[in-house]
Amino acid sequence: MAELNPSSDAQTRGPLFYVGAIGLLLAMVAETVAVLGRHAGIPLIGALEVIQACILLMASTAMLSATLNKGHATVTILTNRVSEGTRRILHAFGHLLSTAFFLGLATGAAWLAMDAWNEHERSEMLHIPFKPLRIISLLAASAIAVVFVRDLWRAVRGKQ
Repeated sequence: MAELNPSSDAQTRGPLFYVGAIGLLLAMVAETVAVLGRHAGIPLIGALEVIQACILLMASTAMLSATLNKGHATVTILTNRVSEGTRRILHAFGHLLSTAFFLGLATGAAWLAMDAWNEHERSEMLHIPFKPLRIISLLAASAIAVVFVRDLWRAVRGKQ
C-alpha cells in the first residue's frame, strides 16, 4: 500500500544532487580517516563534528530534492478508494499540513539564528561556526515550505 512516487522520466543530476554527494563523500572520508587513525593510534580529533555538518547538508538536500520530485513515500490505502474531488481535497490538505510543518521548522531555525547571531557559536573541537549551518537549515526548511505552497496552489486549482 505504500509506494514511492518517482517521476516517469529519469531525473537529471542538478546542484542539489552534487551538494548532497559532496556531503556524503566528506562524511565518508572523515569517518574512514577517523577509523584508520584510531587503529594506528592517531585519532582524528573532531571527526564527529565534521560528520554532523555533512549530515546537515545531506539531509537538507535530500528533503528538498524529494519534495521537488514528489518522491516522498505515500500511503494510498485511502486515496485510492475515494472520488477524484475528494482525492484532490485530501492532497491539498496534506500540502497545507506540510507547509505549516516546514514553516514551523523555518521559524524555529530563524529564531535560533537570530538569538545566537552575535554569539560567535562554534563547535568544541574544530571550532566550526554554527552561523552557516543555521542558515543552511533555515534556507532548506523555507525552500521546502515554498515547494509545498506551490503544490498546494496547484492542488487547489486542480492541476495536480
